[in-house]
Amino acid sequence: MRILSLLLLPCATLTASVSIRVAFDSTPSTYSVDVPEGNYNVTLTLGGPAACDTTVKAESRRLMLEAVATRPGETVTRTFAVNVRNFRLAPPPDNAPGGDRVRLNPREQGVLHWDDQLTLEFAGTHPCVQKVEIVNVNVPTIFLAGDSTVTDQPKPPTTSWGQMLTRFFKPGIAIANHAESGETLKSFLTALRLDKILSQMKPGDWLFIQFGHNDMKENWPQTYAPAMGTYKQYLKVFIAEARRKGATPVLVTSMHRRSFGPDGKIRNTLGDYSEATRQTAREEGVALIDLNAMSAAFYEALGPERSPLAFGANGRDATHHSAYGAYELARCVVEGIRAAHLDLVQYLADDVPPFDPAHPDSPEAWRLP
Repeated sequence: MRILSLLLLPCATLTASVSIRVAFDSTPSTYSVDVPEGNYNVTLTLGGPAACDTTVKAESRRLMLEAVATRPGETVTRTFAVNVRNFRLAPPPDNAPGGDRVRLNPREQGVLHWDDQLTLEFAGTHPCVQKVEIVNVNVPTIFLAGDSTVTDQPKPPTTSWGQMLTRFFKPGIAIANHAESGETLKSFLTALRLDKILSQMKPGDWLFIQFGHNDMKENWPQTYAPAMGTYKQYLKVFIAEARRKGATPVLVTSMHRRSFGPDGKIRNTLGDYSEATRQTAREEGVALIDLNAMSAAFYEALGPERSPLAFGANGRDATHHSAYGAYELARCVVEGIRAAHLDLVQYLADDVPPFDPAHPDSPEAWRLP
C-alpha cells in the first residue's frame, strides 16, 4: 500500500489545506480537488519501499509525467504546471453584446477540463505517490485554439497532440487547451471560446492556432470559410486579438489525414488550407509550425501498413489519433518550436531530445499507461 498525502499550500487565492490517504495498486487512481481557475504548480513526492513506476496525467488525460522510475527506498520530487478553468465569463455591461459563458456543446458536459477542480490521475506498473503539493502560480500560458485533433479528448483511445504537449515542458509555463471537436475559426468566435481565452490572456502569453479540418466543409454552411478568402481573414483576427493582449500568436498547419497514394506518399485532402496558413504567417510576420509537412514525413515513415497504429479506433479512423500518434505529433510541434527559434525553447523539458518525424519512435515498442 502506498499512501498519498495532499497539501494545498496557502497563497493569494488558495488557502485550503487538507490531507488525504489513498491506497494505490496497478489500477489508475483519479483524484480531484476544488480550486479557483488559474495556473497551479503541482509538486509530487514519488517513490516508496519497493521499486516504483509512476505516470501522471492531469484534467482530461493531459500527460504530465511519463514513467518516472524510482529504486527501492528512493524518493524524488517532480513539479509541473496545470491550467484549470471553467466555462464562465464576466457578464457584459447592460445593453452590450456577448454572453456570460462559453457555449459548450453536448460532448463537453461533465468533462474534467471545464470544471472548478484540479484532477490528477496516477498510473503505471507500480505507481508510488507519497505527497502532493498544489500552489497557485503566475506563469506564462500557452493557449491552444483548434479542433478535435488538438483538444483534450476526454476518453481513450482517441488522443490529440494538445494533451500530450504538456509532457515536454518544464513547470515554469502552463498549457491551456481550449480546442474542441468540430470547431472552426468562425464557430470558435461565435461560441465565445476566443473570448474566454482573451479573458485569461496576459502579456507574455502565447496563442497556438490550428484549424482547417472543419473550416473546409462546404456542407457546413454556417462555418465554411474558403481557404484563400475568409479563412485567412479569420486567422488574422485571431492574430490581432492575441497581439492586442500582449501575447505572441503562432500558426500551426493542420496535420494530414491518413490518405496514401499508389506511390506510398501522403495525398493532400486539405485543399489550400495549409498553404493559406503559411501565407498568413508570412503576411503577418507570425511564427509557423508546419505540422502538415511533418505529419506527412511521420506517416510515410510508417507506411500504409503500420501507420494505422498512429490513429484512433484501431486504425479505422484516418483523421484522429491514438495516444502514440498524438505523442509523436506533439514531438513534431516541439521540433517546430525549436525550428522557429521561439523563446519557448527555454521552457522545454531537459529530457526532450531532437526529433525527426521521418524516424519516429517504434509504435510497437511505445507504451503509455
